[in-house]
Amino acid sequence: MTHHRIIHGDALAELKKLPTACAQSVIADPPYFNVLEDEAWDTQWKTSADYLTWCEAWVSETMRVLREDGLCFIFGQLGKREHTFLHLMSRLTQQQTFHDLVIWDRAVGYDERRDSFTPQYEMILVLRKGEEVKFIKDAVRIPYDEATIALYLRDKRYKNKTARLSHLQKGKYATNILRVPSLKGQSKEKCGHPSQKPLQLIEKLILCSTDPGDTVLDPFLGSGTTALAAERTGRCCLGIEKDPNYLQMAQKRLQTDLFSTSKNETPRS
Repeated sequence: MTHHRIIHGDALAELKKLPTACAQSVIADPPYFNVLEDEAWDTQWKTSADYLTWCEAWVSETMRVLREDGLCFIFGQLGKREHTFLHLMSRLTQQQTFHDLVIWDRAVGYDERRDSFTPQYEMILVLRKGEEVKFIKDAVRIPYDEATIALYLRDKRYKNKTARLSHLQKGKYATNILRVPSLKGQSKEKCGHPSQKPLQLIEKLILCSTDPGDTVLDPFLGSGTTALAAERTGRCCLGIEKDPNYLQMAQKRLQTDLFSTSKNETPRS
């Protein structure tokens, strides 16, 4: 049975209250620093140095509450002028253990720029705590279509056709470039948060780093996508959100989904 706890408060202050090693995975989508210039929470630091110091503090606490075999995913983006996330990655990988850099391919570009390529990606820095990590590679395979399976089965290098078919039917292994369309226009998922991430993307991160029943921590819960993804995949979520409006948004999304799921469940005999 899944259990979700959503805390109203400042991320750093609330993280300090949590017990050590209580989360199997951390998914953090913090303010990016002067990328969303119309949002007060993204422009609250006077200098990039102040922002980097704050990030070092909350990341240190998330690594403390992470289990020894857990992974911490940190979203980041480069703004039109700011490139603070590059400096943040450099600092964090000197203080913590680097595991991977995942590229979220948003499929659609944003903010046309006159003098450079149109951006189409965001970055996800992945940190680990211990030498061994829980990573379920089979959970995020990408299905092959029937024509591709038939084509690959004709490869004469593979003598055991049964084993080959079984592998192909599971799909190909996902790379560290995850192509998931961003939420645009009239997307049914959109609920009013300016940097809302697609449910499909967060589900991939949860599925690859946790087992059913594990706890996922999101210190910047926002619109509640991590909680919703955790619920749909049978994980528990521990979320922290400072803004009361976003907190209400997250709770409403989770309650609506729980009601919808309960209503559509097949009655037990």
